[in-house]
Amino acid sequence: MRDWPWYGHVLVAVLIFGLFYLAYYRPKDGDLQSIREQRIEVENTVRQLKLKKQQLDEIEEELEEMNATLKNLETIIPHKEEIDVILRRIQQMAFDSRINIIKFVPNALIDQEFFSEKPITMQLSGNYHNLAIFFNRLGNFSRLFTIENFAINAIRDQSEATSITADITAKTYIFQEEAQEKPPEKKRGDS
Repeated sequence: MRDWPWYGHVLVAVLIFGLFYLAYYRPKDGDLQSIREQRIEVENTVRQLKLKKQQLDEIEEELEEMNATLKNLETIIPHKEEIDVILRRIQQMAFDSRINIIKFVPNALIDQEFFSEKPITMQLSGNYHNLAIFFNRLGNFSRLFTIENFAINAIRDQSEATSITADITAKTYIFQEEAQEKPPEKKRGDS
């Protein structure tokens, strides 16, 4: 090799570098390019997952807010009648307002599409001011009430504590989880 001309040495060096390029560098370059493509795919996947995580966090936060709202609504319109609880609470409100409950008659449920109405017929006695206090307390009660069929009558033997009677129908509401489906009515002649 010492006797070779200079271009022979250059040719051998180019040949060695060419073989190195073909045998080692080119496959490694292909592997490196494949790794770069995989990295880009992984980065895109991570970016998409971060967006989905952010959306999931927003949905979970909204779900928590909706659950809190549902709990508040369940106190206003519960799933059960709880007539004993209602009676105790109304008796306490009447006592605190210095109103006497003469009659308390829970009536049958009236089914609506998504809720049922529970009418309660009441006859109260007291004075006008205390009746207003009682209605105010009933309006601030955590459960939803509406007052219908409202009639006030003066009594004969009036005193400072008792001057009127009031006949009212208070309605409270019960939430129905699913709208009740009515079975199809059978026509005459169907078996």
